[in-house]
This record gives sequence, C-alpha cells and structure tokens, in this order.
Amino acid sequence: MQISLYNTRTRTKESWKPINPADIKIYVCGPTVYAPPHIGNGRPIVVFDLLYRLLNLHYPKVTYVRNITDVDDKINQKALETGRSIQDITTETIHFFHQTCEYLGARSPTVEPRVTDHISEIIQMIQRLIEKDYAYENQGHVLFRVQKFKEYGQLSRKNQDELLAGARIEVAPYKENAEDFVLWKPSIAPTPGWDSPFGYGRPGWHIECSAMSAKHLGETFDIHGGGIDLVFPHHENEIAQSTACHDKLMANVWMHNGHLSVNGQKMSKSLGNVVIIQDLMHQIHGQVVRWALLGSHYRQPLDWTQELVHQSTAALNRLYTAVESLPCTEWEAEVDKTYIDEEILRALCDDLNTPLVAKRLHEIAHNINTALSEDNKTYLQKILLNSARIIGFLTITPHEWFRGSLSSTAITEEEVQKYLEQRNIAKIAKDFKTADAIRDTLKSKGIVIKDTPNGQEWQRESS
Repeated sequence: MQISLYNTRTRTKESWKPINPADIKIYVCGPTVYAPPHIGNGRPIVVFDLLYRLLNLHYPKVTYVRNITDVDDKINQKALETGRSIQDITTETIHFFHQTCEYLGARSPTVEPRVTDHISEIIQMIQRLIEKDYAYENQGHVLFRVQKFKEYGQLSRKNQDELLAGARIEVAPYKENAEDFVLWKPSIAPTPGWDSPFGYGRPGWHIECSAMSAKHLGETFDIHGGGIDLVFPHHENEIAQSTACHDKLMANVWMHNGHLSVNGQKMSKSLGNVVIIQDLMHQIHGQVVRWALLGSHYRQPLDWTQELVHQSTAALNRLYTAVESLPCTEWEAEVDKTYIDEEILRALCDDLNTPLVAKRLHEIAHNINTALSEDNKTYLQKILLNSARIIGFLTITPHEWFRGSLSSTAITEEEVQKYLEQRNIAKIAKDFKTADAIRDTLKSKGIVIKDTPNGQEWQRESS
C-alpha cells in the first residue's frame, strides 16, 4: 500500500518513496533534558511512534534515531538555579523521559544518541565547514555564514528581512552578520566544555543534530521529524550546515506536528498552565493520553482540555466494551496482521490520518455490537483488537482497563482490596464514620466506590 506524507519543505503531500526499502531511516529531534516532559513534548513522541509502527508494517527494517540533548544552556542554567550537578539533572530528566515514553505506549527508537557521546563528530563537522568557508572563528566562537548558503530559508519560507529580524535578538560583536548562528562557543568552569581546535568550549544546539544524524543514518536519509516550533531556526539551520558540509540534501521528507495549547492558551510557566506528564500518570491511563494526542490530525493544532480527556476515555471505553467477551488467549497472542482492517491501514498510509482511523475503529465496534452471529462477532472483535494494537491501543485486558490500571506509582488493586476489607468491617460494626473516611481516602487516591446489593464495587476515576 502506497504511503503518502506531507513534506514541510515542499508544502505538499507526496507519494513517499524510500531511499533504500531494505532499511528506512528516520531522525526525530528528542528532548533537551533539563525538566520533566510536558504534554506538548508528548505529542511528537506519539506521532512519530505511530509513523515508526506504520513503517515497520511495510518494511523489513526501520532505523529510528531520536536524540537526547544533554549539553545545553538551559541545563547549565538549571544547575546554577538549583545548586544540583548537571549529571544529576540530566540523569533524572532522561529517566522521566523514558517513563513518559513507556506511559504513552511509545516503542524505543533503534538508536538514542546523546550529544556528550558525539563531541568528536561535531568538531569534525565544524572543521569541515570552516575548510569550505561556510564557517569562521571569532573570539572563541565558530559561526555559520548564513549569506553564503543561498538556499537558506527553504524550509521555513522566510525571506531575508524576516530572517534578519529574528536574528537581531542575538546580535553579538563576534558575528560578521546578525543572522549567523553559533556552531561552537567558549566555556568557562563550571560550564561543561571540551578541548577543540577552536578552543575549550561546547557545541551550539543546531550542529549537534546534524552530526548525530550523519553518523547514525548517513549524509542523506528518508525522514526528519519534530514539532512545528523547530522549523525555524533549528531545522532550517540543520539543513544549511548539513547540506553545506556534505553537498547533499539532508533529508528527503520533513514532517512536523502542530502546536499544542491548554484550554485555548499557549502553555507557559507565567500562566501556570504547564501540564507535566509525570502528574498525569497518577490520574489518567496512558492510552487515554495517547488517544487524546492522536485524536486530531498530527499537523493540526491541538487544544488539551478536560473535555478532551473525557472524550478520549469514553472512546476507549467503547472499544474495550466491544472486545470484552474475547477469550483470554486472544489477549495473550501477538498481533495477527491478517486481522488488520484495510481501511485503517489506508488511513494511516494517507499521512497518518488518525481521525479517520478513530472513526473506523468505532464503526467496527458498532458492527460488533449489532452482529447477528457469534462467529461474525468474534471475527470483528479480532479485527478491532489487532487493528487497534498496531497503533498502541487495547494493549491490556478489558478487566485491567475497567479496573483502571495506571502507572506503577498509582494505588494497586491489592491495596484497594485492603481498604475495602477495612471498610466492610467498619460497616458491619455500624461504624459509618470510619466507613465514610475510608471511602474519602480512596477517592483522594482516584478510586470511586459504589455500594451495591452484591457488595462494594470500585473503579478508578478517568481524570
């Protein structure tokens, strides 16, 4: 089935043709590890995980590289503000990031390179740019000559006036021209640094990704991805320095997911509306967050709201209900590709059309509920289960889902049962004050209790 992808560079949806069908190569900009991931960071995680899954269905090998930026001025500033070591900050934040990926159901990339492990490749690339006169040294800095690269602005579609307006924020005496960007900068203890032909210092942000992608994927690769906020200047600068260095197109396709807002506002510390994914782990199942982040087309803006969470929970409840009667053996089995719905595959191949995928999943669920025979119902249930699983849903049993399995830090089912036993004892003793207190304690932990003729029943709150 032909895959079509929207290419930011050409502003068109193109029939995609891999460079080498035997090994598809993707690079996605990963986190700068100075703070726990927020919900905006979660969107590219799930979008490009979905692309990774789709490509793995069609090709024998996919090399997916997602970097970790562990050298950055934001990390240095965090260390100064907190008095913590850079090593402690980066180690902790990488741990949070990996937890987030697992929570969102994202598969691990093939390679996860760190900047600190690629300093020699970065230095070599800078040297090559200096030799070709695309870069120059001044006052301990090395900068890229933007005006020498005639194609600059091809990705962002910015003209020279716009580029200069953005660049003037960083006007500095060591620049030949205001728009020139830093490849290497000097370091003074305790700021991290490395010896180089240009002096003791550290790399600029943009050169890091160019060096790491070239090492692990080659000078030209299939797809480069990231958030729309990275188009300029980060990805624009990557294209300039990589193309200037190698005399080749860096990536054939550039993909970007849209902005994410919170309750109609840009997410920011000043507004106090930053949604940290670590906090969501105690409240919402990761599949709900994944569904919410994939519910809109990846290129469109997405507004994170409580209503979106409720809608996503209800959507997944309908799917789990539709497959609830499947035998346990089906849940234990690997994905069976013979039961993947063709319409869902076609929608995924059409530039990851997830709204159409969601619509089709619910159509199948409806057909299950109205099936006239058990054989037809079971067949449709297998279609729904396998089709949903290839995109990261229906990954636990309905029993686990409706009991609301959350993260490893949430209250466990065994702990809930102990509370219920204590409450039952209190009710038998007519100690209703204690019974109510236990109910309130469980509610504070996200557990809702219902007293029924058959005893106490419980479930986790959806948000």
